[in-house]
Amino acid sequence: MSVLDTLRATVGDAHVREGTDAAPYLTDWRERYRGHALAVVSPASTDEVAAVVRTCATAGVPIVPQGGNTGLCGGATPDDSGRAVVLSLRRMNRIRAIDPYNDTMDVEAGCVLQSVQDAAREAGRLFPLSLGSEGSCTIGGNLATNAGGTQVLRYGTMRELALGLEVVTARGDIWHGLRGLRKDNTGYDLRDLFIGSEGTLGVITAATLRLYPLPVASCTALVALSSIDDAVALLSLARRGLGASLTGFELMAGDCLASVTRTFPAQRLPFEGDAATLPWYVLLELSDSESEAHARERFETVLGDAVANDGARDVVIASSFAQSRALWHLRESIPLAEKAAGKAVKHDISIPVSRMAEFVRDTNEALQHIFPGVRHVIFGHLGDGNLHYNVAPGAGWTDIALLARQEAIFDVVHAHIGRVGGSISAEHGIGQLRRDALAQFKDPIELALMHTIKHALDPHGTMNPGKVLIADS
Repeated sequence: MSVLDTLRATVGDAHVREGTDAAPYLTDWRERYRGHALAVVSPASTDEVAAVVRTCATAGVPIVPQGGNTGLCGGATPDDSGRAVVLSLRRMNRIRAIDPYNDTMDVEAGCVLQSVQDAAREAGRLFPLSLGSEGSCTIGGNLATNAGGTQVLRYGTMRELALGLEVVTARGDIWHGLRGLRKDNTGYDLRDLFIGSEGTLGVITAATLRLYPLPVASCTALVALSSIDDAVALLSLARRGLGASLTGFELMAGDCLASVTRTFPAQRLPFEGDAATLPWYVLLELSDSESEAHARERFETVLGDAVANDGARDVVIASSFAQSRALWHLRESIPLAEKAAGKAVKHDISIPVSRMAEFVRDTNEALQHIFPGVRHVIFGHLGDGNLHYNVAPGAGWTDIALLARQEAIFDVVHAHIGRVGGSISAEHGIGQLRRDALAQFKDPIELALMHTIKHALDPHGTMNPGKVLIADS
């Protein structure tokens, strides 16, 4: 039997796609990478995943694991060779168990994030990961890229939200590691090897996720500011006044919000006068376990102090759930407005919060000196130091001209990241987009250890080749 015949026998004819049926799986969300594949295979169980991997391993066929295909670095897109099998996990979408007393749930890799949030809520619990793509991204992809989102400040990344994993190795063996334990000090933490590995070490098929009590009340506010320094000062004030109840702290350039209101006229900034045209805004949220009144009192005290100390130029506090969602919708629409405006050179980076203003100022100046007229599209999760620092066409620039200078722009931005002790990837991963830069940015010993792990777990290099690490020569 041929490889395709064996795969059809394993998962069923209808779940092996070729030709035009496979096309939607061969392009990334940003439409930057387009590949070819031998086929797209969609197993329905962990045993079927293991059988597919064994078949491909025996034949030397590369495997590209894929979840919701919402990644931003080309990590789930095959190369042009047409040799690889795209392994789609979308059929594996069952919630296997919820344990409210242990505050855990076992879910399969193909579960859409929003479905997991909803199932947790129905059980009276919170699964706190929140992303703009939560209606289509999947838990497997979230784990593979160690996704972050808007509530990392309080709950951490997916690495902190996953207690156990089920994984199919590059040989096709199944590691049954679904455990709901907070403490398990029995040797190497294999879970952390696979989380963030982007399918280069094995295929995550299920996870035990950490749940939390549902908050009793929440408060949301949009604050208008004159500078990033003022935003950092507000963050420090909010941390002192709200502690662990501070669950979100988002920084947005005024230009970003202006782009949202131009692109989506139904959305509006809730400010008038000078406050509607300031250069920076912060969206912050508090979640409280006591009462609405208690939450509101703490929130208003902190924001009142911010106004009194001249850090906040204006503040709007949402008075209803609908108003809160409208404020968050402004933030969540920034990537959509940016995509509608055309191509951009994107950076998902981590910067020490104390050096955020310095980084933005110096990097903006350096880019304008070398590439005059480009636009700076800046927003992100200031609470955990994660900035989306994007460069878009401005006066005198076209998409094509900008992308032709992409590598040079990367060099400028990465150099400034290095100067402030930051990271070139915060939550989007490495994929194809950052692979070559990683080789230049990582400490040589750290990079050598990563290659050692890759070779040990995937000696034949068939798991998502060309992603994260440059192949050994």
